Amino acid sequence: MTLLPEGARLALMATLDVALHARGRPVSSKELAARHDLPPRRLEGLLQALVRAGIFKSVRGPSGGYELARERRRLSLGEIVRIGLRAESAPSAGAQRYDAVLAPVLARMEECAFAELDAITLDELQTRAQQSGFDEKRGDGDFEI
Repeated sequence: MTLLPEGARLALMATLDVALHARGRPVSSKELAARHDLPPRRLEGLLQALVRAGIFKSVRGPSGGYELARERRRLSLGEIVRIGLRAESAPSAGAQRYDAVLAPVLARMEECAFAELDAITLDELQTRAQQSGFDEKRGDGDFEI
């Protein structure tokens, strides 16, 4: 079971992928999508949200794409997850009925989770990925976030 919605997981995946594969050149959305078996349009809104938040820089042109806007050590996983959560769709009306009961519990849970995520930088995550045998050329490997 995973507690992070898809948008948050995709934001982490995209940011880690760019950190691992940029190597002095932008990573195109098509490359990113192909490495993770996603349709390019699925990522477009999220990538733009990451640009607006100052996580990515968008480079235009035939060899354009995305690169980190800040150093990896200055990006926390909590910040990236928050952007992914905002990029998600709004909760359904049915879910809002339970807010009065669930909101305090979920708020405390989120507070604890974000405290942990805020303490981990993208630099640390990249190091973990590389130490776990992540194959940078193929873009696959077994590692957990």
